[in-house]
Formats: sequence, structure tokens, C-alpha cells
Amino acid sequence: MFGGSFKGARVERMKQSPNFKNGIFHNLEVTPSLKGDVNMVSLLWDFLFNKNPHLKPISVLPAMECDLAHLPADDVLIWFGHSSYLLKLDGKLIVVDPVFSPNASPVPGSNKAFKMSVDYAAMVFPKIDYLFISHDHYDHLDYETVVKLRDKVGQVICGLGVGAHFESWGYKYDQIIEGDWYDQVKLAPDFQVTFTPARHFSGRRFTRNNTLWTSFVLKTAKYSIFLGGDSGYGKHFKTIGDQFGPFDLAILENGQYNDAWHYIHSLPDEWAAETKDLKAQAVLPVHSSKFALAMHDWKEPMEKFYETANKEQITLLTPKIGEMIHLNKLDTVYAPWWREVN
Repeated sequence: MFGGSFKGARVERMKQSPNFKNGIFHNLEVTPSLKGDVNMVSLLWDFLFNKNPHLKPISVLPAMECDLAHLPADDVLIWFGHSSYLLKLDGKLIVVDPVFSPNASPVPGSNKAFKMSVDYAAMVFPKIDYLFISHDHYDHLDYETVVKLRDKVGQVICGLGVGAHFESWGYKYDQIIEGDWYDQVKLAPDFQVTFTPARHFSGRRFTRNNTLWTSFVLKTAKYSIFLGGDSGYGKHFKTIGDQFGPFDLAILENGQYNDAWHYIHSLPDEWAAETKDLKAQAVLPVHSSKFALAMHDWKEPMEKFYETANKEQITLLTPKIGEMIHLNKLDTVYAPWWREVN
């Protein structure tokens, strides 16, 4: 569950990264975990004892059944809640940060998933060509899920060091492609992935930042898509937009934020700037609607993004969990489904 150790050629490659210094990876700009004026004790007290009554939904979240064995011929995307989603792109099946276990934590019973009308943990996946992992936190890299999927995965695409976890869980060395920021890998003749920066951190044990967190740029003959992972706002968004944009679609984190840790998780008033920096034509917000890892109302991220998108005239995709997005119809208007849930 905790993952592997780092040794041999993997360590040597990590040391060669310009982002690796003094035994850990670093962001491109100074990134404190918490604001300097934050009292950690009072923050923990609020989190543990001053519970927001709207932290989690009272009702079961509406979700849609997915027949993954019979996906349509065109390119599609299916969001499973939080930051887990599937992309069928250029004939390849991609799964990103899948977490289908009951909780996003190494401690049983903590960080429990919201109740949904569909049990996605019971889904039978077809062959997965590429499993993308943005970083090794428990709400993005789930031991139970990736072990269950192991025999169906062709290749794992992840940041430097993360492959050690997969090897310790039975994946083969030649299944894993680890990359540093701005590394490019051609997956097929017209299908390229670029590892790009994010402003975050990593770690599954007590040592932080011993693996690389990343975002990704996917480019096919038809589409250019940005997979944002977890990230606070920073100068890297404009750099990525200038170098790789415009994007047909940006998938951006939206939720589990707090002003106390805004350096590592984007705040609602920063999403429009990220979208514009990336030159994104449409945005899918993720990182919400499954786990309560912050102190805001569970539906607040969706509502704030919805309001911002209307104000800034941003094309926003808000499908229900499990609802299929057709990439050739990114102008589809989705109802604000969360408003119908208590």
C-alpha cells in the first residue's frame, strides 16, 4: 500500500533532473505547503472538530452506468468523480488517476468516498492501453485499484520515481514510462504525450517530494488536451499555454482548496486565469464530488466554477459522474446536476 523504495538506475535518473536537489523534487517557484500566517494547530482543530454540516452530500450522488466494453467509435471522456476519468482517444483507452476503493487514505475508514448510485469499483474494464498517474498521493494513486487493474494495463505513464510503487505492486519494469517535466514520448505515430509542470508536492510516507508530480499534454491528429493533475496557480500555466496551446480541452482541478494551502491547490478566483493562460477552448473541472479533503461545502467548487464560467464566457463541461462526453461535441451544455442534490 505504501509503495516502493528507490534504488539503482531509477535513483540515478532522478538525480539527473534539474528539478531534483538535495534528495527531493522542487517546484519551479517557491511553494510553501501552508501560508506563513497559518496556525497548524488551529487548522487541525477546525478540520477535526468544527465540521462543516455541508461537507458531504446527504443524498446519494446521481451517477450514470457505463458500459466500458462497448464504447462508441468516436473519441469520448467519462468522469468517475474526483480526479478519476477515462479517455478513449485515437483508438486508445486511457485511464487517469483511478481511485475506486472506499477511501482515499492508508487509514481504513478515513476519507470515505461519497455514496453514489453506481458502484464503479465493480466495473469490468477492458484492456487499458495507458494508465496515467499525475502524482502518488492516495486520492490519485490507489493501491487497491491499480492492483485490480494490473493485468489489463499496457503501460503506465507517470512522473520520475512513481514507477517504484508500481514495481513493488507487481507491475513489470518495461510496463512503466517515467518522465521529467518537458520529456516527450510518442505513443503512436500521431499520438504524443509531454510531461509538463504542476505546482504541488508528493509523498506516500513521511518523506515528501521524493517522486515527481506532473501534468500532461496529449496531442493527437485531432485533439490537444491538457491533463492538469493537482496544482496551485503559477507561472507554469502560461508557459504551457504559450508552448503547447491552444487546447481543445483542459481538465483542471476544482475542489479541496483552502486559502491556507492555496499554493498547492488552486482557488476559485484563479480558475479563469488558468483557462486563459492555457488558451483552453473548454474546461472539465475535476477533484470534487467524491471525497471531502478540505472544509468547503461539497458542491461549492462546482457552483463557483459554474458562476465563473458564465461570467467569463468559458465553455464549461459539467457532466454527471459517469456521463459520456463526446470530444467532437465539446459545446454540449450540461445541466448543473449538483443543485438537485442535498
